[in-house]
Order: sequence, then structure tokens, then C-alpha cells
Amino acid sequence: MAAVSLDEDLREVVAFRIGSQEFCIDIRAVREIRSWTPTTILPHAPSYIIGVINLRGSVVPIINLAERLGLGSLEPEARHVIIITVVEGQVVGLLVDAVSDILTLPPSSVQPMPKIASETTLSFVRGVITLDQRMLRLLDLIGVLPNVRRMM
Repeated sequence: MAAVSLDEDLREVVAFRIGSQEFCIDIRAVREIRSWTPTTILPHAPSYIIGVINLRGSVVPIINLAERLGLGSLEPEARHVIIITVVEGQVVGLLVDAVSDILTLPPSSVQPMPKIASETTLSFVRGVITLDQRMLRLLDLIGVLPNVRRMM
């Protein structure tokens, strides 16, 4: 029997901020992190879709993650960043204020959402991570982007 490395049990996440709120996503869903790029608007798209960008020849939809999460809308500025993700085979960009960390965590650090959370919250957030004085919400990108296959 092969020895099991403790590293196999660790989870890596990319932590980021939207306003004063901290969130994170599984690093395996992240393709790259890039500075803000102006988008081309798509008529009649949902309000949380800012538009699309050309990423090395591919058209990528950009999501205003603050608006999608019900935190108001970010007005894109040069200081913002786009996290390019791959969700169920679809490349999608997430507009956030800033990426703060790449964290390596044991699975036990992810606590379940409180039972009083709404169905929408439960579909968007997989759990809560507490680190010292910080609380990060681990997002479920499939829940946040349920129609990702139909975006393009």
C-alpha cells in the first residue's frame, strides 16, 4: 500500500475581496488573475454580466460578482481585477476588488453554513472559513453561475 501524503488532504483557495467582504474559490477553478480590461456590452444580458472581453482569441463573459451576490454593483475601475475561471468547461471572468491571498487549508477549516441561511445563500456558498479574525465564504461557482453553459 502506498503512503498517503498529508498534502493530499489540503485544499488551496484564492481569497479575494468585494468591498469589505472576503470570499474564496477553489484554486483549481482559476485559470489566471488579470487587471481590469474594458468590456464589450451584450444587449439584454442579465444585469450582473458586465460584458465580454477578448482573451487571446476567446470571447469571455465578465460577471460583476458583487451584483451577482447581492452586494450592490462594482463600477469597474483600473484598480479592480478579473479572476478568470473555468466552470464546467466554460471560461468566465469574475470582477472583484482585489485578490488578497492564496491559502492552503485543511478540509476541517471549512465550516458548514448556518441552517438559518436562505436557499440562495446555500446555493452560492459552500461553507465559511475562519482564519484568526477573518471570515471567508467559500463560493460554489456552479451555484453562483447556474446558467454558465447558456451564457455564450
